[in-house]
Amino acid sequence: MPRRARIRIPGVPIHICHRGVDRAQCFFERAHHELYLGLLAEFARPQQCAIHAYVLMTNHVHLLLTPGTVEAASGLMKHVAQRYSQFINRTRKRSGPLWEGRFHSHIVDSSKYLLTCHKYVELNPVRAGMVRSPDEYIWSSYHANALGQPSPFIVPHPIYDALDGTPGKRTVAYRGLFRNELTPEELKKIRGALAAGTVLGSKEFEERMKAALGRPVTPGKPGRPRKTSQLVQYQDVVFA
Repeated sequence: MPRRARIRIPGVPIHICHRGVDRAQCFFERAHHELYLGLLAEFARPQQCAIHAYVLMTNHVHLLLTPGTVEAASGLMKHVAQRYSQFINRTRKRSGPLWEGRFHSHIVDSSKYLLTCHKYVELNPVRAGMVRSPDEYIWSSYHANALGQPSPFIVPHPIYDALDGTPGKRTVAYRGLFRNELTPEELKKIRGALAAGTVLGSKEFEERMKAALGRPVTPGKPGRPRKTSQLVQYQDVVFA
C-alpha cells in the first residue's frame, strides 16, 4: 500500500519517534548513548534542525524539533541513523539494518501542544517504569530544560522561553509542568498523531496546515476507500 506523504512545513515543530527494527535493542552501553547524542550535536545545525527535546530509550528515540526546511528532519535522521548503525554493526560484529527504515512523526501546534510534547518525550522513561521521576534518567533533555544543564545542541523554542524571562525562574516553571502526568486523552492524541503521521493541534491549526499544504492533514473516514483514494494502515503501531 502507498505511504502517506509526511507533513512538513518549515518552522513548524515535529515530534519524531524512530524505533529499532523489529523493536530490537539499539543502545547497549553508555558509550552508545553518548555517540548518538554526539551525532545529534554534529548534524543538527548543518541539517537546519533546532532540537528542543529528546529521549534515548533502549530500543527507540524520541525527538521534538523545528526544521528549517521541508527536508531538514529527514536529512538529520538519515545522517544520524546511518553513522550510528555503521558504528554498532562494526563494533558488535553484526550486519543488516538497526533502525526501522521509516520513522514516525507528526507536526505540532506549538501554541497548544508543544510543552505537552515536551512532557511526553521526557516522561517516557517514567511511563516505561525505568525511573520514578524524569531527573533520574540521564539520557533525556529534561536535565537541560528543567535543571538548566548545558547542552551542545538543545535550542529552546519561543514557547519554552515564554515560561519566564529569566533562566532560573524558567526552569522552575518548566519543572512545575511535570507535577501532573499527562492525561489519558493527551496520550491518546499524541500516540494517534504519531501512528497516523498527521497533525496534533486545534481545528484552526489543522485548517491552516491544510491550506498551506493544499491537501488533508487528518486521517480519512474509516471504511472502504474510493478507487482514487490511498489507504494507509497503522493498526500495528504502539507507542509508549
